[in-house]
This record gives sequence, C-alpha cells and structure tokens, in this order.
Amino acid sequence: MDKISTFSEIKILSRQYKNAYKTIVFTNGCFDILHAGHVKYLTHAAEFGDVLILGLNSDNSVKRIKGEKRPVLSQDHRSYVIASLACIDHVVLFDEPDPEKLIEAICPDVLVKGADWSEDQIIGADFVKRNGGRVERVILEPDISTTKIIERIGTLYYGR
Repeated sequence: MDKISTFSEIKILSRQYKNAYKTIVFTNGCFDILHAGHVKYLTHAAEFGDVLILGLNSDNSVKRIKGEKRPVLSQDHRSYVIASLACIDHVVLFDEPDPEKLIEAICPDVLVKGADWSEDQIIGADFVKRNGGRVERVILEPDISTTKIIERIGTLYYGR
C-alpha cells in the first residue's frame, strides 16, 4: 500500500508538502487492535491540517512499552489496517521507544496526542512549538482501549 512510507521517504514527502504549503499533522501510537476510539481520534486529528502522518510503533517498540505479550497484531497488519483509513495520508514505522527522531525529521505543523497527556509530557511538543507549530490534545473516547478489549476477550472466552 503506497500510504506506508519508510523514514527516508517520509522525510522527502514532508519537505514536498511544506514546499506546497500543506499543513502537516503528526500523531503516533501503537494502535494494536484498531477500535472505534482510535478511528474517532485519528479522524479528529486529520481535521487539524492537510496531511496526516501517523508514526506507528514497531513490534519491538510495542514490546518495550507494553510488555512481552504485545502487540497482539503485527506491525505489518497494524500498518495496513491504519493506512486503509481515509483520514490517514501516511504511516511510518519507528523502532525507538518514542517518536522524537521522527518528529524532528518531519517537522510537523501540528502535533496531536490524546488529552490524557499533559502538554509537558508530549514528546516533541517543545520542538514543534520552537519551529512555529502547535500542539493539539484530543479528548479520547471513554471506556474503550485495546487493553480493555483484550481483558474482555479473556473474560468472555477464558473466564479470566
């Protein structure tokens, strides 16, 4: 799928978008088991600009953050499903525990995270603001998360 880009490709594409005066929006996450809360969040994020680039944690990165049993779905599966969303322009994998290097390469005009993050906790916020951009925090859907879905499956099928 041509929406899935490498680090090198996204650097070039970002420059092209900037040269065309497009507003670049960036967000990131694991997005393991895509659900309605994710879709609403990403749709809202896309409304902040012309191009939405999503930094997707690689399988190794997710394991470091969430533990050995995660991700449930592989990075190839997750990137394909996310790239299929109309609101997404590009998906780029990153292997680091945070997207700082990717944010600095893209230099987005708008950095979006969930409102569960305070602005001082958001990786890349200072960089984006220093470079003339802004940070937006989106209110998340209550009571839905990948972890809760996994727990519900465990309860329904395995009595855990």
